[in-house]
Amino acid sequence: MAEIDPDALCMDYFGRVQALMQSILTEEAANLDAAAAKLADQIAADRLVHVYGPGGHSNLASQEIFFRAGGLMHVSAILDEGTLLSSGALRSMAMERTPGYGKVVISDRDLGPDDLLILVNAYGINAALIDAALEAKRRGAFVIGVSSRRHASETKPEHPARHPTKHNLHDVVDIAIDTKVPIGDALMRLPGMGEPIGASSTFANAIALNALVLRTVAKLLDRGIEPPVWRSGNAPGGDEANARFLARFRHRVRQL
Repeated sequence: MAEIDPDALCMDYFGRVQALMQSILTEEAANLDAAAAKLADQIAADRLVHVYGPGGHSNLASQEIFFRAGGLMHVSAILDEGTLLSSGALRSMAMERTPGYGKVVISDRDLGPDDLLILVNAYGINAALIDAALEAKRRGAFVIGVSSRRHASETKPEHPARHPTKHNLHDVVDIAIDTKVPIGDALMRLPGMGEPIGASSTFANAIALNALVLRTVAKLLDRGIEPPVWRSGNAPGGDEANARFLARFRHRVRQL
């Protein structure tokens, strides 16, 4: 067996991740722009933007744009302990497959017609995710989905993670942003390895969400609105800059 060059391997991985992110920015530009227009409307009305990533590593997506340097202060992450890996990885997987669980989470947040919810999940199929989408829609909220159409479409209807309805996220939301994550998530196959390595979904979710934030800010500035954004508390003047807005959000954003 030929020796594997780790430097070349890592550069190959980098190139594939970069190509994936580029495809999201170019091919999903229209969907990102439509979603950004809805976020801009929400923030212009001084309403929160809720983001929920039901699923082990999909929870990272909700944290990616919450309380983040350069991020919008109107973003409110739903960090439910049920599917967080910190509560146990196997428990997280079991909870994301539990029908009805996502409905409870959304009900607890009491979302309604004036609310906007971003749901993020790499695979776009799990029961908690679909229940969250259906319940939010039932309550009249506007729902944006960030997930992989390919992964959802290529996952068999009988997969144990699926919601009883067999719905895919992109079929039940108002706007769907396709992260194009391949089935199985990992990008690299090596001789001597039975399983692929090198996950891609965290990169895909992060670029999609940050592109959404950038487009939203641009739209708000075009309207003459400068939205409040977080400055890193570790940067000079960070605490002082953030303190100007804390009273405005502290009792509205549950996780602050």
